[in-house]
Formats: sequence, C-alpha cells, structure tokens
Amino acid sequence: MSGLSEPIEPSTSVADANRKAGTAVRQDNGDDFKDAQYGLIAIPDIPAIPSRKHPDKVVWNFEAYEFLDPALREDFPTVNGSLLRQGQLTHIAGLFQVASSGNRAIYQVRGYDLSNMTIIEGDTGIIVIDPLACYETAKHALKLYRNHVSDTRPIVAVIYTHCHVDHFGGSRGLFHDKSDTLEPGVPVVAPAGFLEHAVSENIYAGPAMARRSQYMYAAELPKGPTGQVGAGLGLTISTGEVTLIPPTDYIGSVEAVLSKDWSAADVIPWTPGLHRRTIDGVRFVFQLTPGTEAPAEMNIYLPELRALCAAENATHTLHNILSLRGAQVRDAHAWSKYLTEMIQTFGEHTDVEFASHHWPRWGRENILTFLSNQRDMYAYLNDQTLRLINDGYTGIEIAEKLQHLPAGIADHWYSQGYYGSLSHNFKAVYQRYMGWFDGNPAHLWNLPPSESGARYVAAMGGPQAVVDEARRVFALDTTEGFRWAVEILNHVIFAAGRGDGNPEVPEPVLEQAKQLQAQVMTQLGYGAENGTWRNFFLTGAEEVVGGPQPLITTQSSADLVRSTSLEQYFSMLARSIDGPKAADEQRSPIVLRWVISDTGQECTTTLRNGVLVYVEGADRFAGPPQVTITLSRETLNSLAETPLFRRNFDMTVDDAVPRQIELSPASGKAAADTVFGYLTIPDPKFPIVGPKLTS
Repeated sequence: MSGLSEPIEPSTSVADANRKAGTAVRQDNGDDFKDAQYGLIAIPDIPAIPSRKHPDKVVWNFEAYEFLDPALREDFPTVNGSLLRQGQLTHIAGLFQVASSGNRAIYQVRGYDLSNMTIIEGDTGIIVIDPLACYETAKHALKLYRNHVSDTRPIVAVIYTHCHVDHFGGSRGLFHDKSDTLEPGVPVVAPAGFLEHAVSENIYAGPAMARRSQYMYAAELPKGPTGQVGAGLGLTISTGEVTLIPPTDYIGSVEAVLSKDWSAADVIPWTPGLHRRTIDGVRFVFQLTPGTEAPAEMNIYLPELRALCAAENATHTLHNILSLRGAQVRDAHAWSKYLTEMIQTFGEHTDVEFASHHWPRWGRENILTFLSNQRDMYAYLNDQTLRLINDGYTGIEIAEKLQHLPAGIADHWYSQGYYGSLSHNFKAVYQRYMGWFDGNPAHLWNLPPSESGARYVAAMGGPQAVVDEARRVFALDTTEGFRWAVEILNHVIFAAGRGDGNPEVPEPVLEQAKQLQAQVMTQLGYGAENGTWRNFFLTGAEEVVGGPQPLITTQSSADLVRSTSLEQYFSMLARSIDGPKAADEQRSPIVLRWVISDTGQECTTTLRNGVLVYVEGADRFAGPPQVTITLSRETLNSLAETPLFRRNFDMTVDDAVPRQIELSPASGKAAADTVFGYLTIPDPKFPIVGPKLTS
C-alpha cells in the first residue's frame, strides 16, 4: 500500500482545540498517573515482542510508543490533549502488585496487549485471569512475572472473564514450556455461554471483523503524533497467534450458592445468584453479567483480599454499546443494572477494584463513586435514547441533540469517550430498540452507495463541481465543514465504482477527490478525543489514497475451529455457500451423511435452495444421502483450517496415508465435491472507503 507521502499539518481550528484540551489536562491532579504506576515492580525488559512463527515480524512494540512517556509531558497539535493523556496512561507498562494479604497476592501485567493479565497466588501455584490476546504476549507477560517475583510454581487454573478474544487469545502461551498443552486436572473457568459466543463472534463474522479491526485499532499505522496514539481501552491489539484452551468449568452451569451454604469466609452478605469456587485454596465469588460488555461475562470477588475484578464492565473510559469493528448491540440497561447489583453486593466490602483493562482503584469511597458514575453513564445512554425515540427522534438526531453527559458524570476523566463515544453509543441504543430503519419511507429502499453517489454527483453539477464545493467548505476550517466535505467527497469516490461509466468520473478528478478526502479525514482524526474514531479516520485517509492494507491478523484460529460444536462447524460452512449460484445450478437437494468416527456423532447436511441445512443425526425428510462421509473430528477440523475446503477434502481423500476419510459409496465423492465447490473464500482486503469493484 502506498498511502500519504508526507504528514499532514493540523488546521488552525483543530490545533487550537487540541491545545485547549491539553490545558484541561495540565490542570489534572495527577491521581490517575499515581494509580497507574502504583505497585510497579518491573518494566518491560525487551523493546518488542516477536512472532513465534515469523521471528522477523513484531506482534507488540513497546519502543514505538516511547513518545507517550508521561515524563515527557509533551503537547502535540495533531493529538487531542485528552486522548493524549489517555495514551500516556495506557503506555505505562510492566508488572504491578495490586494487593496482598498474608501469603496471597494479586499481580497484573499491563501494557503488554490491549488487555491486562492478572495473576493470583494460590497455595501451590498461580491462577491466571485473562491471558491477553495472543500466544506471544501472554508468554512474555508470564515471563516478566516469573523473572521478577521468582515464582516458578505451576499454573493451577485459568479464568476467562468474558468471551472477547483479547481475554483468551494467549491461553496456550501460558503453557509454552509444556508443548502449549494444559496439564490434566487444571481447570479453565469461564461464564456460561462463553464458548458459543467466542466461536460465533470470531468465526461467523470473523473476516469482516478482522478487516474492520484494522481501522479500529490501527495496529499497522505508524505510531506517533500524526499517526496511532492508542485506542482508548489500551494502546492497540496485538497481532500474534490467537489460541484458545476451551473452558472445563462454566460458572452458571450449576445452581447458584444457596443462603444456607454461605459462609463468613465469603465476607459479603449472601445475595441470590452468586456462584463460588475455591481454587488452590483461594476463594472466588462470581457475579454473572450476561449482555453487558459481552454476551457472556462475569465479575469476580476475592473475599480474602477484599478485591473486586470488574472484568470489562467498569473501565477508565466510556465503553462501546456497539463496537465499531462490528458486534451485536449491547444492552445499556442490563449493563447499568448489573453495575447496580455489583455496587450493592460488593461495594461495602471492597478495598481494591481492578479490571481487565486500565489501572486499579483503591479505597472504598473512591471505588463506590467510580462504579456509581459508570452505572449512571450507561443508564443515561439507555434512558435518554428511549425518551427521545418516543418523542420521534431518529438515532442520528439523538446523537446530535445529546452531545454531553450531565456534569456529575462528565466531570470525571473515566467518563470520557476514549473508546466508546456518545455519538455512536446513542445510535447503537436506537438500533437495539428500533433497528436500522428510522420509519421514514424515503429511507426504506435507498440506492447502494455507487448508484446514489453517481446520481448525487450528477445532480450537484458533476464530479469537479462536487470536489470544488468540498474544497470550499474544507477551507472554512470548521467541524461542520469537515463533516460535509467528507460526505460529498464520498459520493464522488463511490460514483467511480458504478461500473457503467455514467456519469464518468475522470481519473484526475477522482484523484483530486481522494487526496482531498485524505486531508479531511486526517483533520477529523487529529481532532478526535475518541481513540477508535482517530484510528478510523487516519486509516481511512491512508486507504483512500493507497488502497486496502494487507490483513495482519485474523479473528479465527485453529483452536477456535477445534472448539466448535458440529452445528457451529457446519454453520460456519453454510455462511460461505454461494447461495444464488447453488440455487440456480442445483434444483435437486444434495444430501451428505457425516459420521464422526472418534466421537460417535452423526449428522446430515443438505444443500437445497442455496442453503446448507444441518440436522443432528438423520434428516428424516431430506431423502437418502448421496454419500456417507466417515472421518475423525481432527480430520474434519483440518479441512477448514486453510481456505480451500474442497481442495483439502480431495487431497485427503485421494492422497492421505493411512486413509483418513471413508466414502460410501466411493462414487458419492462427486456429490460432496459439488457441495464444497460452492464454498467461497472471504476477501480479507475488501475496500471500506472506496467501492468494491467487481469484474
């Protein structure tokens, strides 16, 4: 990709606004910086973390963010001062002791990934909570702990607070010295529904999410004042190998603890719905919080240390109701409800609160104020959106009308929109309750971007006239002007992808539009307080000129494929079927019977009407199968671990020694090949800021 050749200077208004934000930062009392550095034992001892499979590739770079060193106290006209402060805080990396009592202690490794890894000392070993996003960062985070705490005892348990990849992706890296394999008897604890949601989010829409994550986290943008300065929740996401050791113990799979079984050792009063485990002598109390920041999530209380792990439900930022990388819309009402439950259940008995991102808080009153304001923030998002929905406002209108939180919430740094934003969160709450359609029939059947772009451009006097208007409003140096310019230039760029050449966008005019769009997006990025907005705008500026970036990581992995149920596995295949082509060419159903030899499972898949239908066992209404395919689950997994399923199938049938797939009858291979021939491969570099051109 050849993007922008020279850094773009900030406009006068953007630089002035960023300096004003920086002035507010300088009036900060510094408590967050003290908390973020409290308990520091060791800083990173390497400049970067390399990939284990490609040692010349860096998956996490400490050195690249040295410009964020808080000791420098620099202001940059190209960075919103408030976002710069957040970047400086998340740049503070190393091993920290969070709490200790007797022979118990809690440590965190922070700044080694987007998320934190927490380590708790047990009687005979250590318990790890949330082993980061990839194999390599987890391995090095654990090494930092072992080197500086001199604790070589084994890992006796792993706990996942929720089902997002940055909280489980490094799990096998914890066991790098044991062939990446969990030792027998070591529990892996997670909230109920964890595996279902981890698989569905990272495999079903994984390619699209991975592509949009390039915009959201901007891991490949140059780090610096004119590039990537963080993502608000952390610096960025690591780009190493994603792994998953499946849970062995699901919190919520059995009934919650009854009052008669509660103990004084639990410290807090009994409350319905709590779950408890004792792991290596350490007592844990779990509060399930489904539908909050993740569909499967839980908070953790450690009575012995009077410590509360808030997972990702309370962090030092306004979080996302809808992640810009793509996800299911979260429930702001449930989020606030579970925070209320957390406060009422644990608040009086908590001396330290820590989370899977950012730095801890100490002191009961300090923690209660923080949790209460976080609760109020999500309740406000939910309730005020609904109030205005019922007054006839659309999501876009609500986001424009409510641009500020109440002072009692907004006066705190931890309520700022560094990761989520008020704008996209209000729209997300609207989407949750009302869907994509705003009720106006003029918006019920819109033309796609290239078609509408071509007509807008023609109606506005042609592409050169639109570019000239964009240049005029850009020169006004106002936020409103930037927003209008980026919208109308988008019409010119997408009009060029219409395909029929009418109206034609001459190449020189298209190049003008792209270069100006890069200028506009850069100013919007420079001015953003939100880290992910900045990343989206600056990545868009690069790509509108230079084209899509190469994919540097993927949401799916071999471990995730191995963790699927049979139904999930074939659902994964079904979403890759070219439905129109299959429906047009195959008027009669093609039925395949599958026998998984090592697990004793059987299922049936039927290709009909462009749909791959899965039925557990025999499908009584599909007709006789054209072929029975017998194979092990390991072989089935291997067919999907590289993109070309049909090629993998054919090679395994024809060449594998000893034979790994049995077909009955052998002539049924043609039917199987026909089905697999309709499986498509996602485009990992699909364009986002330009039209998707078709041959």
